[in-house]
Amino acid sequence: MVDADETFVIVGGGLAGAKAAETLRAEGFSGRVILVGDERDHPYERPPLSKGYLSGKEERDSVFVHEPGWYARNDVELHLGQPVTAIDRDVRTVRLGDGTTIHYDRLLLATGAEPRRLDIPGTDLAGVHHLRRLCHADRLQGVLAALGRDNGHLVIAGAGWIGLEVAAAARGYGAEVTVVEPAATPLHQVVGPEIGQMFTELHAEHGVRFHFGTRLTEIVGQDGMVLAARTDDGDEHPAHAVLAAVGAAPRTALAEAAGLALADRAHGGGIAVDASLRTSDPRVYAAGDVAAVHHPLLGLRLRVEHWANALNSGPAAARAMLGKDVSYDRVPYFFSDQYDLGLEYSGWAPPGSYDQVVLRGDAGKRQFIAFWLKERRVLAGMNVNVWDVTEPIQDLVRAGAMGTAVDPDALADPSAPLPSLLPGS
Repeated sequence: MVDADETFVIVGGGLAGAKAAETLRAEGFSGRVILVGDERDHPYERPPLSKGYLSGKEERDSVFVHEPGWYARNDVELHLGQPVTAIDRDVRTVRLGDGTTIHYDRLLLATGAEPRRLDIPGTDLAGVHHLRRLCHADRLQGVLAALGRDNGHLVIAGAGWIGLEVAAAARGYGAEVTVVEPAATPLHQVVGPEIGQMFTELHAEHGVRFHFGTRLTEIVGQDGMVLAARTDDGDEHPAHAVLAAVGAAPRTALAEAAGLALADRAHGGGIAVDASLRTSDPRVYAAGDVAAVHHPLLGLRLRVEHWANALNSGPAAARAMLGKDVSYDRVPYFFSDQYDLGLEYSGWAPPGSYDQVVLRGDAGKRQFIAFWLKERRVLAGMNVNVWDVTEPIQDLVRAGAMGTAVDPDALADPSAPLPSLLPGS
């Protein structure tokens, strides 16, 4: 039972934390809800930072989860611009950066992730950027616009989702763009070489230059400004700005110092939680990018760094904190927009996990669905410029996780409705 006098503290002012607070009130919790965030901005969503807001197509205010007055109206106490510096699990308190101590009865850690840094000379130059926070997007938007006006060059380290989306935004402003990527294709660890080549061609058509099979070794500058970027094959690329888009690491330092169990770093790290998002301490939960969930559907521990996971795991954790029966078994999902290409990806198919890729539709026109299969079981599906198919794709992934095989020929046949491939159809 949850007592009306109890205090629930949420550490992390992103989407997961804000949606958890919203859910606590929607579920009727009448105790104190305290949300602590180390940024001064109100909780916001991250996809616009590399998509609509960065490209100038969306206003800054569109990124916020709730308008500012929502928190006071719903009795959610905000401590913004305040990092949590320590958790004392014995007396159930968190300590803020200003020395304030707050008692909790239940604690949710939604501390997210932070961009990985380039460990090379020159990263202290003014023109070196990361993109994770709203303040980063504010700054980078102005940089891209200036590069476009002045025919400037942007070098991006990494051809993952952030790298490609920023490349598209930069080309929209007219900036020259070079992407340096150690793998043979973009998104190699996510979609493999079969589909990765499509992204190479898409961006090349829009003027992006790729440099595959190499890494940055040095950023060259003068008077604090970027002049060029050097790669390990001896090339030097002109640059007026550099974006490090080499992934993100879960922010686990607080949890680790508090003695909470962590997931294996070789598998993404994060705070280890069970299917109800409970940590090794039954009064402490974790959600969003930082949580490594024992996924009941996929049968493995999984940490997902995408919008849908924050959107859904925050509310799931809130319900678990209220004592409700929760089994967080959502199919992993993310989306991306690049130029005139939009896509949605559902499932989990890392390199080596699949033995077949099946295409349905016209890959040449970039209007298709790709499926990753293992022994004829669907592990993941990605719809590219094909819409309203996420539900049947996720149903196929769920069926595959339960051992159901499909006919690859029928899967590739656009005339065969996807729901007809499911058991019992």
